[in-house]
Amino acid sequence: MAGAYLWLKAFHIIGVVTWFAAMFYLPRLFVYHSTTEDEAGRARFRMMEDKLYRIIMRPSMLVAVVFGLWTLYLSWDAFASSIWLWIKLAGVVLLLGYHHYCARLVRAFAEDVSPHSERFYRMFNELPALLLVLIVILVVVKPF
Repeated sequence: MAGAYLWLKAFHIIGVVTWFAAMFYLPRLFVYHSTTEDEAGRARFRMMEDKLYRIIMRPSMLVAVVFGLWTLYLSWDAFASSIWLWIKLAGVVLLLGYHHYCARLVRAFAEDVSPHSERFYRMFNELPALLLVLIVILVVVKPF
């Protein structure tokens, strides 16, 4: 059983790493897209955003969540009363909200609408990094 658990954990981590890679890159595309003035450039960014979201970000999120929930289920008795776990799960919920807001922005840009300023996208781009730091510290250090 321990070997199978480690495989689940490994696939969860792989999903998390690829999901975060996409969450770091997609908002950076929004920054560049929001300042692009020529139609060819906007079309290129629309295609890049759509493919990144559909081919990498969404599947990675699903892998991270499915294997994360599976490992959580198997280790529930050991960690259910740990405060760090509940804070981590709150961070994951925030990440899921961020993910879905990115999907809304991809759809808006696909319709040639940029609902925010370049400055907003630059700040928005930093949120997953902050959540990553929080979650990794909670999981590794378990301060609570």
